Amino acid sequence: MPSLRAHVFDWIVRFQVKPKFARTGGDVAAVRRLMNQAKFPEPPGIVFREGSVGGIPGEWAERPDLAADAPRLFYLHGGGFIACSPRTHRSVTGGFALRGFRVFCPDYRLAPEHPFPAALDDAAAAWSAFAAAGPAGIAGDSAGGNLSLALMLRARRDGLPLPSAAVLFSPSTDMLGEGASMLANARRDAMFDPTKLQGLVDAYLAGHDPTDPLASPLRGDLAGLPPLLFHVGAREVLRDDSVRFAEKAKAAGVSATVTVWPVVPHVWQLAQTFLPEARRSLSEAATFLKSHDARVPETVR
Repeated sequence: MPSLRAHVFDWIVRFQVKPKFARTGGDVAAVRRLMNQAKFPEPPGIVFREGSVGGIPGEWAERPDLAADAPRLFYLHGGGFIACSPRTHRSVTGGFALRGFRVFCPDYRLAPEHPFPAALDDAAAAWSAFAAAGPAGIAGDSAGGNLSLALMLRARRDGLPLPSAAVLFSPSTDMLGEGASMLANARRDAMFDPTKLQGLVDAYLAGHDPTDPLASPLRGDLAGLPPLLFHVGAREVLRDDSVRFAEKAKAAGVSATVTVWPVVPHVWQLAQTFLPEARRSLSEAATFLKSHDARVPETVR
């Protein structure tokens, strides 16, 4: 049963955010300004500090009392490949830190100034160094979910370590946008008009083949990927990007679970200080990641 707050949050996004996106006319600079204005409260008691991993700048998030052998998480933020940063996503990285993770979120390069594969190159460089320090999970939302999945395909190709498990919040997995929910949810989605998403795709790909699995992970060979958990909203235009990927992954022998949440809008986890569904999603994701980390005692999962 969706909470009353889920309905309220959906209403806020639908009637205050979606019209602003519409007024941008798909202009990338205007969309970037709008996305970068988003501010969600940070969880209390979390220390955020600038850092660099593999030569890629970013931000660490952790609790001051965290044990040295705490589970590690590599988080890739969303923002349509053209906006946002570790700072805009502190509510999520801090939410994982609150649940016992030492989190690094790379500040990867953004399109259109740095089109494909710049963001993925940065993610791969940071992940290579991060993974060299020991087992870790990967998580990401929206465009960051795309990068997380593409990163795993690239890591498998290049012989880099794979994560112990991965969590994807409303990821974009198909740059051709062929999921049925693109049409079925065109009016139901609280945030996105699917006709306006093509501008973000064009800015990111800059003419690159959209069927390249490193751009559209859904179109890759998914065999050998680690356990995957998808959380996506039932009303999202991107709903089937998760559903289709999970189905294909399972057919390839990968453990993949997709939970479709009613009412909540795109990447509702950002509202974790307000929304019970956001806190529950983060807690379920944390439990999932810990369950696949052999270093985490069963009693604290």
